[in-house]
Amino acid sequence: MDRREFIEQVTAWSAGTCLAAPLFDVRAVLAAEERPNGKPLVVVAKGKDYEALVDKVLKPLGGMAAFVNQGDRVVVKPNIGFDRRPEQAATTHPDVVKAVVRQCLDAGARRVLVFDRPVNDARRSYARSGIKEAVESIDDSRVRCEYVKNRDFVPVKIADGKSLDEFDFHRDALPPECDCYINVPVAKHHSQAKLTLGLKNVMGVIGGNRGLIHRDLHRRIADLNLVVRPKLTIIDATRILLRHGPTGGKLEDVKVLDTLIASADTVAADAYATTLFGEKPDYLGSTVAAAKLGLGEMDLSKVKIITP
Repeated sequence: MDRREFIEQVTAWSAGTCLAAPLFDVRAVLAAEERPNGKPLVVVAKGKDYEALVDKVLKPLGGMAAFVNQGDRVVVKPNIGFDRRPEQAATTHPDVVKAVVRQCLDAGARRVLVFDRPVNDARRSYARSGIKEAVESIDDSRVRCEYVKNRDFVPVKIADGKSLDEFDFHRDALPPECDCYINVPVAKHHSQAKLTLGLKNVMGVIGGNRGLIHRDLHRRIADLNLVVRPKLTIIDATRILLRHGPTGGKLEDVKVLDTLIASADTVAADAYATTLFGEKPDYLGSTVAAAKLGLGEMDLSKVKIITP
């Protein structure tokens, strides 16, 4: 399928004529977006001014303009999964999200959508996390912090999946609706996945019964990442949740690191972020599975790590 055919299928779906079968094979459209040659770059920066920290972590990668083109429709996907305050480290820090959105606008984005499919009540989660207020304070008509709806999800084939062959995804996170997907997870403990980082953040853009993903969890997370391919992943480790994740709640479980990790390679970013918890990259089955699918590099000896 070429891009023209892909768009025709999406148009047909929008008109209500493609409801019975999986909508499209996103892999065919994304196949042209090959990884650049050479070592993937991972930038790790520290600082207490989180807006300045976002700029600091992006500069060695070429700035946001290296990822967002003039006129792009951008999705910024934080973790807004839980009804928790920013200091509880269960959600992405609102100042980080706000700074990323501003960078996208400065790079020329014509639209920036911010959303998640929370586990807890969406309105409470968006409000208590501080993310909705932070995004709306930008006061720019190009920016929307939206609640997801069931009708937002469309079925997608996962051609190369090892454990899944199709699943429902949020259409605004997929081409041609999305030109640039930016992944902004929080780094935290997870009772089933061990840790939730960049790869697992894809759970917030899938529909249907997410409980199914927890059967063969690590391979299914990797399979989902065959569909949603971030151009940029920024892992929020400004404060990390060490225990009782993913919901958290106790401040004694939180460690403040004032750190961000940025890379065009989500697997490499996850591999590095795992070390912040005192573990090796192969600690996470999702990292191993994604690397085997060719989604990125988990061997940190083959990654160029920059600490500006």
